[in-house]
Amino acid sequence: MSPTKTMASRTVCDWPVLTRYDQDHLRRIALPLGGIGTGTISLGGRGNLQDWEIMNRPAKGFTPRNTFFALYAKAEDQPAVTRVLEGVLDELELDGAHGSTVPNHGLPRFRTCSFEAAYPFGQAVLDDKDVPVSVRLGGFNPLVPGDSDISGIPAAVLRFELTNKTDRTVKASVCGSLENFIGSDGNSGAPNHNRNVFRHQPGVGNDPGVRGMYMYSDGVDPLAEQYGTICLATTEPDVSYSEAWQGWAIKHGWGERLTNFWRMFSETGRLVTNDDRSEQAPVASLAASVELDPYATRTLTFLITWHFPNRQSWDILIKPKVPQANTSCCGGGICVCEPVERVGNYYTTRYSDAWDAAVVTAERLEELEGATIQFVKTFMDTDVPPVVQEAALYNISTLRSQTCFRIEDGHFLGWEGSNAHDGSCHGSATHVWNYESATGFLFGDLARNMRDAEFRYGVTEEGLLNHRLMLPLHRAQEFGVAAADGQCGTIMRLYREWRLSGDDEFLRELWPAAVRALSFCWQEGGWDADQDGVAEGCQHVTYDIEFHGPNPLSGIWYLGALRAMNEMAAYLGEDTLADMCRELFNYGSRWMDENLFNGEYYEQEIRPFDPQLIAPGLQTGEGAVNQQEPEVQLGSGCLTDQLIAQMVAALIGLGDLVDPEHVQRTLQSIRKYNYRADTYEAFNHMRSFVMNDEPSLVICSYPKGDKPAFPFPYYSEAMNGMEYAAAVHMLLVDMTEEGLQVIRDIRSRYDGRKRNPFNEQECGYHYVRSMASWGAILAWTGFQYDGVRHTMTFKSAAERTRWFWSNGSAWGSFEQSPEDEGTVIKLTVMRGMLTLNKLGIKGLGHVDYPASKRLSAGESIADKLVRPI
Repeated sequence: MSPTKTMASRTVCDWPVLTRYDQDHLRRIALPLGGIGTGTISLGGRGNLQDWEIMNRPAKGFTPRNTFFALYAKAEDQPAVTRVLEGVLDELELDGAHGSTVPNHGLPRFRTCSFEAAYPFGQAVLDDKDVPVSVRLGGFNPLVPGDSDISGIPAAVLRFELTNKTDRTVKASVCGSLENFIGSDGNSGAPNHNRNVFRHQPGVGNDPGVRGMYMYSDGVDPLAEQYGTICLATTEPDVSYSEAWQGWAIKHGWGERLTNFWRMFSETGRLVTNDDRSEQAPVASLAASVELDPYATRTLTFLITWHFPNRQSWDILIKPKVPQANTSCCGGGICVCEPVERVGNYYTTRYSDAWDAAVVTAERLEELEGATIQFVKTFMDTDVPPVVQEAALYNISTLRSQTCFRIEDGHFLGWEGSNAHDGSCHGSATHVWNYESATGFLFGDLARNMRDAEFRYGVTEEGLLNHRLMLPLHRAQEFGVAAADGQCGTIMRLYREWRLSGDDEFLRELWPAAVRALSFCWQEGGWDADQDGVAEGCQHVTYDIEFHGPNPLSGIWYLGALRAMNEMAAYLGEDTLADMCRELFNYGSRWMDENLFNGEYYEQEIRPFDPQLIAPGLQTGEGAVNQQEPEVQLGSGCLTDQLIAQMVAALIGLGDLVDPEHVQRTLQSIRKYNYRADTYEAFNHMRSFVMNDEPSLVICSYPKGDKPAFPFPYYSEAMNGMEYAAAVHMLLVDMTEEGLQVIRDIRSRYDGRKRNPFNEQECGYHYVRSMASWGAILAWTGFQYDGVRHTMTFKSAAERTRWFWSNGSAWGSFEQSPEDEGTVIKLTVMRGMLTLNKLGIKGLGHVDYPASKRLSAGESIADKLVRPI
């Protein structure tokens, strides 16, 4: 780890800190603040607010004009000073055709700045020798595993901790200014007769209540995607405000409004009410004032909330191409412009408008903040390497980005990633979402919600699971193509969600569709038409092409689906299906090891194909055209994510899908052949997510020297999600240092200077596949939970150890203390409800609770595993 970016486990502040970034590593930091499915505003490394992505779509680079927080500070008998509450601009932000392009670049800022983070907490630490107070600007939003409503609040909470550095009394004000940009999302639309009004919701007793500027529009179409409300509020009692910055009677556009505001605020730190209704996008300002005794510290709280109800459906209809088509778009198909349909937002059904969201959030803020601190501190206060914690925790931010959303009926859906102004690759793509493990283990209701959308709406009568769901969900089956890896992996995820929740009704409702989805593999011209447990047919995969012939990627996913269906069918009493799945699995697993394992890793057996014999819905038309010698194949290559299904199976308790000795050798080969210390001599004809001296695992290598003339398209790239999958698997098989190094390499690339630590990229920003990093927590601790049988297990540790656990609905800590005669164990539930029949350590045994232990938040259970004589 670079010495300029260090890890820390604690700070004297109430908020936890995992990573600290110095002033040279702030350029790319943008920590998303907002709830799951609501959009976000990002807290930049300098303390600036950027990327206002609250209007139903991404908006990278969008910052409304005249939007910032400023400080007024006057020490007794000293001149007043005014500063924007941001650090100085980075040198790369200074250049432009007309000077710096940063909004409000000409305003004075703090000379020094650093950034501290433990997602969702971010803090910009500001200081200046000419300012009598130092400032710690903190931003967060509630994030509590197992509670998607608390974690889905449309709010950014900002704390301004002011510390008087002098021996004099200081009068200070913090002022937030926000342009009412309703109607414009940074890409399209425009404000139209927007209005700002001051509101006050009194509190109870000594509670000062909420005061703030409520923003709405009288002119924007109420059905527009950009229509809604915004609120800038504070819980401070001493406030002043202005509904609109004052201009001149003759509007020259020479910055007079900013000049007038800055002069007014700099004189007294207070604002004068002004309502200029001639402005289409008036700027509202809200100031909170305090008096600081010598060396005293005070914290002022602001909230920014929003409410934009008109989310639209995926904005394209993709029709699978005919074989003769020569155009392509969006992962397979011809883009046909279609009128979009409103699908709405779940969060806007919970609040009447942005003011309601501000009031409700403010009333519960102490509770919400406390629960979030408890989660992050519990997560950090464990014996897990900080870089593993960082990779897992910081990628949860993807759930809050515009990559993910909840439509009005509550269904949770997502793109693969986000472009600058729209989603990237629509449809909750099954093959990409296969990799991530954060949703299932942190927000089980959302994971079950996704499975409901897929199996209830996305599976046809023939069993084709559309690997991209269309919206609204009554159109879910219009895409018409299944991905072999995606369909089989989604069956495994159905098993995961059922096993973690123990919800039999959930399983039974979706079971008929799951049976159809498995049977789809066996159709004539399908993936396993001869029903021998080997996927040999035309297999569309996550690399956006079709593999022809048996291969480890989709082949092992198929084995995992067979094992999952075997387990679920046996539980439901469908013995014939259970036995059939087990028989196919046994044969297919043996065949894979005997025919595809080359002594070092698994490879593909490329087979010719006849397009007339391929079943409908198995290809997009982007793959091979040479029927006898198919192009864009894997062949003898060593694929970094060839064992992804085996890794997932290990995490969810499905056991070995192929020979464990072959798995170990394969992972060693991946490390040996796919590792690149740098890219100086590397050829890459596609996208570059790794450059120059950055180390990585390339997606595919050809160590035997027989690389096809045209391998599959992304073979020369390095993708974070694939790297995490390999790293997690290495941790699972005790290749600890190798797995850690892969994770270190990834996170060194997201150091704040080169890339944003809270935005891992692949095909778009905030890419879903990087949430595979949560699997490193599961692998490190060995955590497994079976909600059907109510058993929980961890792996053994050689010394006293404390770990975090979460099963999607409850979470807490687990401690084990090895002693001469046995191991003392203690399980604590921090939040949620947990039922236990067995608690144990793999290899050491378990404790039985015949009467079942039911643990609520704050309750613990302690026992001792006696070491066998």
